[in-house]
Amino acid sequence: MSGPVEAQGTVRERRGEGTVELSVVVPAYNEQERLGPTLDAITGYLRDSQSRWASWEVVVADDGSTDGTREVVTARRDPRVQLVTSPHNRGKGSALRLGVAATRGRRVLVTDADLAAPIEELEHLDKELEQGGAAAIGSRSVPGARIDRHQHRLRELLGRAGNVLIRAVAVPGVRDTQCGFKLFDGERARTAFAASRLDGWGIDVEVLQHFHRAGWPITEVPVRWSHQSGSKVRPLDYGRVLAELIRLRVTRLRETGPREPRPTLRPADVLVAVLFLLMAVALYSGRFFDPAHRYLPDSLQDQNQWEWFFAVTADNVAHLHNPLFTDLQGFPDGVNLMANTVMLGLSVPFAPLTLAFGPAVALSLCMTLGLAVTAVAWYRLIVRRVVSRRSAAFAGASLAAFAPPMVSHANAHPNFVILFMVPLIIERALRLCEGTDVRRDGVVLGLLTAYQIFLGEEPLLLAALGMLLFALAYAAARPKTARAAWRPLLRGLALAGAVCLPVIAFPLYWQFAGPQSYGSVLHGDNAGNSPLALISFAERSMVAGDATQANALSLNPTEQNAFYGWPLLILAVGVTVRLWDRALVKALAFTVAAAALLSLGPSFRIPRTDIVFPGPWALLAHKPLFESVIEGRVAMVCAPALGMLLALAVDRLAATRKPGTQYVGLLAVSLAVIPIVPAPLKAVDRTPVPSFITAGMWKSYVRDGESLVPVPLPDPGAAEALHWQTEADLGFKLPGGYFNGPYGEDHIGIYGASPRYTSNMLRDVRYTGVVPTIGKNWQAQARRDFAYWKAGALVVAPQPHDDALRQAVEKLVGRPGRWTGGVWVWDLHEQN
Repeated sequence: MSGPVEAQGTVRERRGEGTVELSVVVPAYNEQERLGPTLDAITGYLRDSQSRWASWEVVVADDGSTDGTREVVTARRDPRVQLVTSPHNRGKGSALRLGVAATRGRRVLVTDADLAAPIEELEHLDKELEQGGAAAIGSRSVPGARIDRHQHRLRELLGRAGNVLIRAVAVPGVRDTQCGFKLFDGERARTAFAASRLDGWGIDVEVLQHFHRAGWPITEVPVRWSHQSGSKVRPLDYGRVLAELIRLRVTRLRETGPREPRPTLRPADVLVAVLFLLMAVALYSGRFFDPAHRYLPDSLQDQNQWEWFFAVTADNVAHLHNPLFTDLQGFPDGVNLMANTVMLGLSVPFAPLTLAFGPAVALSLCMTLGLAVTAVAWYRLIVRRVVSRRSAAFAGASLAAFAPPMVSHANAHPNFVILFMVPLIIERALRLCEGTDVRRDGVVLGLLTAYQIFLGEEPLLLAALGMLLFALAYAAARPKTARAAWRPLLRGLALAGAVCLPVIAFPLYWQFAGPQSYGSVLHGDNAGNSPLALISFAERSMVAGDATQANALSLNPTEQNAFYGWPLLILAVGVTVRLWDRALVKALAFTVAAAALLSLGPSFRIPRTDIVFPGPWALLAHKPLFESVIEGRVAMVCAPALGMLLALAVDRLAATRKPGTQYVGLLAVSLAVIPIVPAPLKAVDRTPVPSFITAGMWKSYVRDGESLVPVPLPDPGAAEALHWQTEADLGFKLPGGYFNGPYGEDHIGIYGASPRYTSNMLRDVRYTGVVPTIGKNWQAQARRDFAYWKAGALVVAPQPHDDALRQAVEKLVGRPGRWTGGVWVWDLHEQN
């Protein structure tokens, strides 16, 4: 293209040329005298600012001028100065809609032809937009603004009155909507202007209203401004703007009702969702295609437990039983389901699928879809609040959802994998800070929080901790923004609490005071991460995974809660240093560092030394709620924060026009991320369920009100009996089990049922193969325990040390068992 673009028909062609860093749009109507100096000032400034604006364009949108305005543009020989025209004068709104549609910039600056705000003020707007906003608008009404030359006093008074009315009707919180100097995120600007309808001066307010309703952050920036003679704005135009907006609001209410504009769904967004689904299927590929016969060995006994949770919830729903309690496990005392992570928010909706296809299929599908939807939710948040470039948002969301600790928990803990509500809660809290519609956002936040409680309380607590860390850091970096946000935020949080509390009051009462409730769960004195865990690689990291070191530095394969790898952390430091001027980056970096430090526990040892330091977690370790948290899990907060830093890095690299910088930067990103790309989770063939269970032979041994007693009793270390129970459609009850329940008079939380003498002895035999001396005292104790469990039959299945177990049971019962259906059975109804 050798010269300026002229006429509307060329807009579509230009959009295909590729992006530039900045597009400047100048609406013009009969601006022959003022336009030339304005273009000289703009192009001169941009040529002198190559370090920031390596590529740019200026689009003059002529609104049917009748003087020489067009010739002023066409006389220039710079191909970066473009002209788009309208055949008739329709108004500033029409000109801006045409001009913005012709842009290709990552940033779009809209400035009036009189350049009342000097082009040098662009630097201040750009800094604000770099903080993660969507629009930075010049303002003459916020502290720090400077007016070198005032308008006529009457014009100023009318303008202020008009702005007050505009804030009341359309854009609450924005003091100066009409200053003609606004910098937008390019894609959002094109979306908002394309959706606009007004042709007059009200276009500014309409576009800002679109940003407000879409939840895109707007920041007012104080600028230097000077009234220029020849202004086309008349005092009564504020009234016309107000009238336009009232007509617009009435028209929209008639057509669609009051609702938020929805962000445009692009083909790239659909592609991203499909990719996340494929990534989740790939991760679970070993189980996904045959869940009933495949098992994730790194889940230990958790797959059995979670399938049981889904099965018992579906059974409660089908028979209209209390979904907060059951005695199918832990018989006869039962299990407080609300005090266990049964995820009623998903296990209840999945009940029809569980009843139709079984809990193995339901759990597998739930975890796979839940992981994919979580990644989509992080992607949506990043696109809305961090970067608009889809490729960068995809990279960040991938790390947030598929980071090493998430993959570790994907083996066993759906409550720590299915986190799609957390980004939605964060987004709603950010909207509260903007104060656009506190009532609506507070109500929605309350409902989202209530639902998350039925998905997982500990992830919600960790998310709240991460949000608090971020808020403190952001407030320190942007105190003015924090001062403006805290009042609507507190009002919204109070309203959210008022909405949430009635929904969760009874379930929480049941959890903490109902049958089989308990106090804190004991996890040992220190379940924090070693500092080495933060820089090492997880077992399932495809390229750099180190199972030996990962298992040595973690509680078990399901609790590898850090393991981000040293290359990623070095990259995060580099991104932080390079983008340190952005408040968002400072807050994200602080969140990562603080969460990592908290995850070290109440004390931590410097690796390869005997030096021990107290950790900040000691301040929280014994506080209510925090006392039951496995502190190493706090490092999971780092995943989305690191993902957002990664998104910012990729976005900046994609925008640069320096091939060398882009190559080196993307190489560094690749070297940091590739080592932690996850391999598919390990899966093995499932241990077959004995035909004694599957063929229903157990029914002749267990009467109503009795239990079937596997030997040893199921516990967190051996819970295969839970799989037996789900295969038998929950037809019998089990003493023992794998759940959280109370122990002793203080109701301390433990894993599994309260132990009894006989259950402890049989468990020791299983692990040691040593049968103790069993006399009358042991036999009498066993009879008491069998009676407590209301046992109908004892069953020993093939397992390690099964001969020793069979001998122990024979001595306790006083007779040999019967081999039937692949197990040894002792019918306790028979007399010796």
